[in-house]
Amino acid sequence: MGVTLLAAGVLAGCGSQEAAKVPAAQATNSAADVAASYDSINAEQLIEHIKVLASDEFEGRAPSSKGEELTLDYLTKQLTAVGFKPGNGDSFLQAVPMVSIEASPDMSLSIGGKEYKYGDEMVMGSSRITESSSIKDSELVFVGYGINAPEYQWNDYDGIDVKGKTVVILVNDPGFATQDPALFTGNAMTYYGRWTYKYEEASRQGAAGAIIVHETAPASYNWSVVEHSWTGAQFGFVRDDNNMGRVAVEGWVNSDVAKEIFSNAGLDFAAMKEKAAKGSFNIDMGDLTASVAIKNTVKQSVSYNFIATLPGSTKADEHILYTAHWDHLGKDESLEGDQVYNGAVDNASGTGALIEVAEAFAKLPVKPQRSITIMAVTAEEQGLLGSKFYAANPIIPAAKTVANINMDALGVDGRSSDVSVYGLGQSELDNYLAAAAKKQGRTIAGDPRPAAGIYYRSDHFAFANIGIPALYAKTGKTPVDEATKVLRSELKETLGKCYHNLCDEYSDKWDMSGAVQDMQAFFEIGYELSKEDVWPQWSKTSEFKR
Repeated sequence: MGVTLLAAGVLAGCGSQEAAKVPAAQATNSAADVAASYDSINAEQLIEHIKVLASDEFEGRAPSSKGEELTLDYLTKQLTAVGFKPGNGDSFLQAVPMVSIEASPDMSLSIGGKEYKYGDEMVMGSSRITESSSIKDSELVFVGYGINAPEYQWNDYDGIDVKGKTVVILVNDPGFATQDPALFTGNAMTYYGRWTYKYEEASRQGAAGAIIVHETAPASYNWSVVEHSWTGAQFGFVRDDNNMGRVAVEGWVNSDVAKEIFSNAGLDFAAMKEKAAKGSFNIDMGDLTASVAIKNTVKQSVSYNFIATLPGSTKADEHILYTAHWDHLGKDESLEGDQVYNGAVDNASGTGALIEVAEAFAKLPVKPQRSITIMAVTAEEQGLLGSKFYAANPIIPAAKTVANINMDALGVDGRSSDVSVYGLGQSELDNYLAAAAKKQGRTIAGDPRPAAGIYYRSDHFAFANIGIPALYAKTGKTPVDEATKVLRSELKETLGKCYHNLCDEYSDKWDMSGAVQDMQAFFEIGYELSKEDVWPQWSKTSEFKR
């Protein structure tokens, strides 16, 4: 955006020479100063960051790995160079104690006399911190969506005792299945539809095992994501009971396996799904039992959140918080050829964007009144662990955190005339984004994939859970011109199949102009908030308002 337009729409202020004549506490940046910072955000620098972070040298940026060391060192050098200070006392790091549990692929799931193969047909593991975990001849119970939600008058565990049994569960929630806007939240997934919740609830109910049925549409990703994301080392927290309160075995089966299991139980899979979507539902699966023995390699480790701050000039204790996760899936040395999950889109793009936004703030002649804090969190791919740990152990009190702006998997396929807001209507941050987007000739739109439940799947969710208004948005779905439409058509299949796959690597075919607009809008939102006394509020209808 040019200086003239920004000057007309963003700020009216003193010239930089005039600002220097007044005390620092009263000085403001001129419109030209802000425009220069805004325009300093560019595709070339972002691409360079992505190329480094997603290089083979960084080995896929797994927590507690060489890739983590390189990533944290890179962030430290970049943020120090532009004048940001350590955000955790005299350190840029917050230690996140974790445990790595890696299940041996040498296992088979036995149900009804049939053996199912690890990887191709099923993926099983355990969150228990133990070298072995198993179920043997465990009775199977279909519990529909595996949801116990009093506020929706829904309990799939009603009237049944699943202690010691293995529950079979559908992914997503009933609103997606029926497309009924009056059921849960209709097509938009709730937290009850997330796989994490389903394992948690099965554990609360005392089940021995929990098996989720994968289907591509309600899961919003194909089976390869399960195969690549939930195999290998899985990171988690160490609870006081060594996680023995979790089910002994948790995992997935693909839809073909599910259909066969239901058939062997004398049940029709499609008919059972239909009943499960109409109301609380469960049914014993005849005489079928499940057995699987899991051997684990358990390692205690420490990973780190990275946090850096540009202290505010007058209200340094109040922070605008920008986040992105630095981690990805690491490398798989059992593979021949390419072994590195480079994670270029997910999330070298967001991590690079943190650096770009930080640099833009650092270029301002006069520091923002409120502090600008940059946080790159660990272990998002393992269930938002880094952000969850921070939320439970905040360095900046939630009451002093004005807002969170999260950047995860930026658009790489050009500009849009709209901005997709995941969780549109949650808070007043939408208004700030709408104003910033309008100056770019864009409008804001809702989640283009509400069934995927994306608002619950990235790090802003952890901050929202402790009451901090959180914004997650990115380049929208309406291409700005015909050339962009053609590019998106060319990239669509590749980007889809490369999610959580080896081929998520930087490509010269990418067009980062949309990502640049997003970063510029996020910078403007933070700058506006940094010079105000305003505290954005949750909307009255948001579940996070409480």
